[in-house]
Amino acid sequence: MLAPASTTSFLITPETPDDAARVEAVVTAAFGPGRFAKTAERLRERAAFAAGFTAADAGRLVGSVRMWRIRIGDTPALFLGPIAVEESHRKAGLGADLVAACLDWARSQAAAGVLLVGDAPYFGRFGFETAGDVRLPGPADPRRVLWLSLSGATAIGDVTA
Repeated sequence: MLAPASTTSFLITPETPDDAARVEAVVTAAFGPGRFAKTAERLRERAAFAAGFTAADAGRLVGSVRMWRIRIGDTPALFLGPIAVEESHRKAGLGADLVAACLDWARSQAAAGVLLVGDAPYFGRFGFETAGDVRLPGPADPRRVLWLSLSGATAIGDVTA
């Protein structure tokens, strides 16, 4: 189930190596240095980059999202995040558009599913559900560990990069 696209006029494109510094600036502004203490960041540090998307407004990067290759037990999967949008552009549907771009890409890759740590009410509209028996490499509220199966696969086991 894919959320409807917003009516925003932002240009969403695949991330390129030239975007790295601007993406980092948007992520830092959105999450601050506290993000480095999170379990999700520990996983991203070890995982292989799979894909990323950026959002531009009049040529200026204002949002980004990334996906990482992981395994859940024996199942290859993708880990979504972080999703970052400049404060001045929040509440315009841009975050949802970025998530939709990632999920479209994940489906084109025949991924088993997508895991993330986030708010169930927000991500439920995309079809994400509580993951169940998934163990991240550090503490995480199990109610915020969410799974979207793209192949009927169940997420069970330890998450590794």
